[in-house]
Amino acid sequence: MRLKLAIQKSGRLHDDSLRLLKECGIDIENGVNKLKAEATNFPIELFFLRDDDIPQYVEDGVADIGFVGENVVYEKAKKVEVSYALGFGKCRLSFGVRKNENFDGPSFLTNKKIATSYPVLVQSYLNQHHIQAEIHEISGSVEIAPGIGLADVICDLVSSGSTLFMNGLKEAETILESQAVLIKKVGLNEAATAILEKLLFRIESVKKAKKNKYVLLNAPNENLDKIISLLPGMKSPTVVALATPGWSSVHSVIAESDFWELIEQLKAAGAEGILVVPIEKMIL
Repeated sequence: MRLKLAIQKSGRLHDDSLRLLKECGIDIENGVNKLKAEATNFPIELFFLRDDDIPQYVEDGVADIGFVGENVVYEKAKKVEVSYALGFGKCRLSFGVRKNENFDGPSFLTNKKIATSYPVLVQSYLNQHHIQAEIHEISGSVEIAPGIGLADVICDLVSSGSTLFMNGLKEAETILESQAVLIKKVGLNEAATAILEKLLFRIESVKKAKKNKYVLLNAPNENLDKIISLLPGMKSPTVVALATPGWSSVHSVIAESDFWELIEQLKAAGAEGILVVPIEKMIL
């Protein structure tokens, strides 16, 4: 039994999906232009598909699970379960208007022509705000639509906003925050579920490691209690006596988000020789 996983065959999520599997210790044999591949050390088989097709393949059971953007999941509205947020491929679906225009809320869209690759999500937004507008569904190069007179407004995925800027547009309002998610077939069988749980355990370990740092420092014993109070760690810091009398080595794990603030506090408390090491895996 192999778990069948669908990922994007090319594009922004492809490399990140394969990188995540590699970080999970899963080796994939993938030849050039192959649409299928198997792992050599984990019971999983990959299908390389267009991202728009992944929800359909999972709904139909051709694939058991898929890595795909939330924007695609909600646009296609297939009968699949969103099982886990993967944390990469973050972007947002936003309206873009001309730089000289003032977007003053949903009413701005009234009777406007909107170019988008996401007509379902845009129509849902319009319905929610009781707005009448004309949607033009196009694929690719949505940003040029206002410049060639095809539309007044666009709604497209935005990461940095640089593509909007280069086409004389600005971001007006976000209607969906998106990232890559793991979707699964409704009613996944017991054997596939067991493999999925093993995969999710590895993914969670990798994600936790990225959010934390391993810290080693030297501390004068007279300040040890204060320094330990700053380092919660997973349970409590590890303290080892140094060969130099009156000093100890303290080891702990700190959250990436607290890193710089904690380092400043540790130095102020007398910590020296602070080493910060990335964590490859973190299993609690």
